[in-house]
Amino acid sequence: MGTVRKIEVNPITRIEGHGKITVHLDENGNVTTARFHVTQFRGFEAFTKGRDFREMPEITPRICGICPVSHHLASAKACDAILGVQITPTAHKLRELLHMGQFVQSHALSFFHLSSPDLLFGFDADPAIRNVAGVAAKFPEIATKGIMLRKFGQEIIKTLGGKKVHPWHSIPGGVNRSLKESERDFYLKEIPVMKGYVKDALSLVKGYLEEHKEEVSNFAPMKTSYMGLVADGFLELYDGDIRLKGARGRIIDEFPDWAYAEYIGEHVEPWSYLKFPFYRPLGYPNGSYRVGPLGRLNVCDDISTPEASEELSLYRQAGEEGMVHDVLYYHYARLIEALYGVERIEELLQDPDITGSDLRITSNELYPEGIGVIEAPRGTLIHHYKVDESGAITDVNLIVATGHNNFAMNKGVEAIAKAHIKGDNVPEGVMNRMEHLIRCYDPCLSCSTHAVGKMPLELSIVDDNGDVLRKVYKG
Repeated sequence: MGTVRKIEVNPITRIEGHGKITVHLDENGNVTTARFHVTQFRGFEAFTKGRDFREMPEITPRICGICPVSHHLASAKACDAILGVQITPTAHKLRELLHMGQFVQSHALSFFHLSSPDLLFGFDADPAIRNVAGVAAKFPEIATKGIMLRKFGQEIIKTLGGKKVHPWHSIPGGVNRSLKESERDFYLKEIPVMKGYVKDALSLVKGYLEEHKEEVSNFAPMKTSYMGLVADGFLELYDGDIRLKGARGRIIDEFPDWAYAEYIGEHVEPWSYLKFPFYRPLGYPNGSYRVGPLGRLNVCDDISTPEASEELSLYRQAGEEGMVHDVLYYHYARLIEALYGVERIEELLQDPDITGSDLRITSNELYPEGIGVIEAPRGTLIHHYKVDESGAITDVNLIVATGHNNFAMNKGVEAIAKAHIKGDNVPEGVMNRMEHLIRCYDPCLSCSTHAVGKMPLELSIVDDNGDVLRKVYKG
């Protein structure tokens, strides 16, 4: 047998968290397999045991500094279930307002800061300019719009939660702060400008997809099943049923969020700390699916806000039977959701309940477990807590959005590697294509496993004896 070599890309840049890619070559320099490894370890499911369940909405946002609101809200929903309460209309709408602020700021960060450099400069451009600083220098208007759109979402989070990062607003049974009329009016005035920024970004991404049709269709092509929350068939981000839809558009299943464990299992591989969720009736890997913006727009029938609904109709023209599979369309789907987020913020701010003062429901009940499911910007997020008779946590299970896409990210990386790599001479642009495949899913690796430190991509070529022949670093 000839020498088998391994290429590693470590760290992967312009994503949140720690990960690497390994590419295995046979003796002829052909790619045999490629894997996306998540190299962090999360301990939240273990070290929160013994804590009072009421502390969880404060503790779990520390899982991540990028999407703490998502964990905050999923945790609060799980705690509501333990108390057996239905929160007030005002509390529900204030939570959703916080949630929409999170979606707008997170999607703005993903598109403008992390992904747009590749689209504006090209995958093969000099890395010295292919970054957010390069965008700011050559396309200052685009960079400014991204900054301002993200700021808009962050300020809503800060207003309600006291801080832009790790806010404290939702509590078991409701929320701890109302919205003032002056605050409502301030954000309402900003809506037309923010809509304009999102629409400009939509024009940019649609122009890119049209101009680069061949690249788009050949960029790790994959047809999968999809999963996301819906409410009466409409896109739902805060509270709904879980729907799975097949690659051809057939609804495979739809079930209440509290029944997730009957339908979703988690597969484990020894080479990654990130698990591989799957639909139990089909088993692993046949039951694998995708989540996030692309997944949600594929599973829903429509979007409830008018301008996002109109954009969804245009978006679906790119697919067969209304299903869009190309991974680069994640960017387009993400911006449609950002438009929905701004529209939904406007609807919520115009609702009389939003400035109400009925914020919390108390309860003397204590149920043995509670489940909170929400759509994080990156996909379906599940918090499941079990407690003893005093309310102390006895067991925690977190299925984080990024994990659902783990199988697809691995297959996508492998597809790009097989299409572009022959031997150990790997141009930087090919490495960047593998990285961009990961960026399309906008993974949050700190959420999915959790660790501290900066995001690292290392590329190593190793022979069959385990000796390192060559290493290349990025980041």
